[in-house]
Amino acid sequence: MKQIRPGFRPVPAQSQRSAPPPAPAGSGAPADRTDRGPAAGGATDGPQPLTSPGDLDREVAIAQLFDGHYASMLRLATLLGADDPENIVAEAYYQIYRKWRKIRAAGSAEAYLRSVVCNLTRMRIRHLRAARRHVEAPVDPVASAETSALLHDDQRALVSALQQLPARQREALVLRHWLGLKEGEIAQTMGISCGSVKTHTARGIAALTQALEARR
Repeated sequence: MKQIRPGFRPVPAQSQRSAPPPAPAGSGAPADRTDRGPAAGGATDGPQPLTSPGDLDREVAIAQLFDGHYASMLRLATLLGADDPENIVAEAYYQIYRKWRKIRAAGSAEAYLRSVVCNLTRMRIRHLRAARRHVEAPVDPVASAETSALLHDDQRALVSALQQLPARQREALVLRHWLGLKEGEIAQTMGISCGSVKTHTARGIAALTQALEARR
């Protein structure tokens, strides 16, 4: 008589059958999937890509936008009166990078970038004016070598007179006469009507002419 060890529970005969051997390669038999774990639920093996095709497209588009327009955006911020144009332009590119998916057409990216540079410069100038009201002896910011080179390329007297104009007049003149934009493009960049663009441009020209003649 077979001796049964204490605590031993017999297993039904059906459960004692061994698992079927794996099918030979090329036999066409379905492979056993009982021990594949998460893979059986549709998960893919191997490392997953860190970026999607959309992210790669954005990286390429931003790089092209930087290569093609960084210098003109830096010049724009400088002529608008920014004391730190490099930081202004860097922030503008960062904002357009974050909001890239909201830009429906790559062709509108340049216009959006110009608008952001104008807005950031305007806010920066307001902040500096407010801060300088509480400072007895304001210190002139030290311009970078790149900014100094831009200023040397332009007539300092003209730039100085330009920066004395109200923000809207200065923006209209810079966008029209330095970047060569049309009235519709200026209106879109500044967020105003074409009629307002004409008004700001005319007043800016008159004030700039008067300031330059007074220096002679």
